Amino acid sequence: MSRSSRQTGDDPQLSLEARFAARKPQPAAASVAAAQVPVPESPTAAPDPKPAVPRTYAVSDLVRAARLMLEGRFSDVRVEGEVSGFTRSGPGHIYFCLKDEVAQIDCVMWNRDARRLAFRVEDGLLARCRGRLTIYEGRGKFQLAVTEIEPAGAGALAVAFEQLKQKLAAEGLFDPARKRPIPYVPRRIAVVTSPTGAVIRDIVRVAHRRFPVPILLVPTVVQGEGASIRIAAALRAAAAVSDVDVIVLARGGGSLEDLWAFNEEPVARAIAACRVPVISAVGHETDFTIADFVADLRASTPSAAAEHAVPVADELRDELFVLHRRVVRAVEAQLHAGRLALERGQARLGDPRRLLDQRRQRLDDFAGRGAGALRRRLAGERTRLRDVELALYRGHPQRRIAHQRAALLTLARRLESAAAAAITRRRRALEAATGKLDALSPFKVLDRGYSLARGPDGHLVTRAGQVQPGDALRVTLRDGEIESRVERTRARPRPEAES
Repeated sequence: MSRSSRQTGDDPQLSLEARFAARKPQPAAASVAAAQVPVPESPTAAPDPKPAVPRTYAVSDLVRAARLMLEGRFSDVRVEGEVSGFTRSGPGHIYFCLKDEVAQIDCVMWNRDARRLAFRVEDGLLARCRGRLTIYEGRGKFQLAVTEIEPAGAGALAVAFEQLKQKLAAEGLFDPARKRPIPYVPRRIAVVTSPTGAVIRDIVRVAHRRFPVPILLVPTVVQGEGASIRIAAALRAAAAVSDVDVIVLARGGGSLEDLWAFNEEPVARAIAACRVPVISAVGHETDFTIADFVADLRASTPSAAAEHAVPVADELRDELFVLHRRVVRAVEAQLHAGRLALERGQARLGDPRRLLDQRRQRLDDFAGRGAGALRRRLAGERTRLRDVELALYRGHPQRRIAHQRAALLTLARRLESAAAAAITRRRRALEAATGKLDALSPFKVLDRGYSLARGPDGHLVTRAGQVQPGDALRVTLRDGEIESRVERTRARPRPEAES
């Protein structure tokens, strides 16, 4: 078998790219890319009839070959499904899954393509994606590299319109309470529109026909890429002019794509941030944009916006004349009513001199009453002052000290008298007690010839039974003591026993 014939067969040594190329036609670009990848060659045919040993490939070579085959076969595919697991990385790449009832596929959309999306991709969106099938070699992960996304069913611009409308409505930018009234006669009108279109001419013509108000044109592009940024900058520039009282944001009619700049978030934010009221006059009467919802007033056409911005001068003059007449009549009526009130007041008032005389007499009466009351008050205060002085005199410290000294002297004298009497009584009682004690003193008994005998234990011997023969005695006499010894004791009956 030749080398070329074996490359189309089932030889396990053949590379995966060669097999697929032999079975399926490939685009020229994919073939070139596949040829540039180093793939292990199959061994040359040997005359040996033994079967060849299967070749082992590196993981990276096998995954790379599969990726190139997959990208060559499915380089431009369209897939429809429901978005699930949507995430956005820091650099702006987005990752999600497309799924149906039985399967799902991982998808990635790089930042360079994601920046062009006009709407917000979110979970649950039924989307139609365009891209190429590939394999992320780092994980061997099968995925779809998406370059375009559009909603299935409604158009991308319609979805983006509804998403931004819901977002701004949730923030309160459409709330009628935040919308401001348009000034009746503005000092200056700023018109943000294209300088070359018929819109500015229609606004100037209608406005000057109604009222000669100054008009400031703030030129800007009104469609195309980057138009929303330039419209927002023009709105900020118009609001920065000090005498501009109202801004007209205007554009002629067109398709949804032509009016899309007025449906983008920068324009809506700029309108909401304007310090002066904004009239939106974008497209025809049937056209609605996000700018119409955010603006303080929506006009069906640019000409209608000019009519809302300024009044008709003749009508204003007529109204001023009517108001002038009303003011004159009101002032005249007030003057007449004032004269009548003055006359009635003068009639009730009478002659002013009599009123003055009555007031003078009443003043004299009040003066006399006041003087009498003052005199009585002074007399009462003098009486109270005398009472206070007397109380102070009585309670003066020197007077109280003298009184206390006299009382103290009296008490001292009474104490001395009482002490002397008590001492005399105590002395007499002591003398009497001393006489009694002296009469009862044992020494007096000793003077009469008696003696006191003490036993060995030092106690007085009063009975014969207290001592035994041989006991030492100490006998106390008047002028000394005698030590003796008991030779014999003899008890004498007591008189009570004898009787």
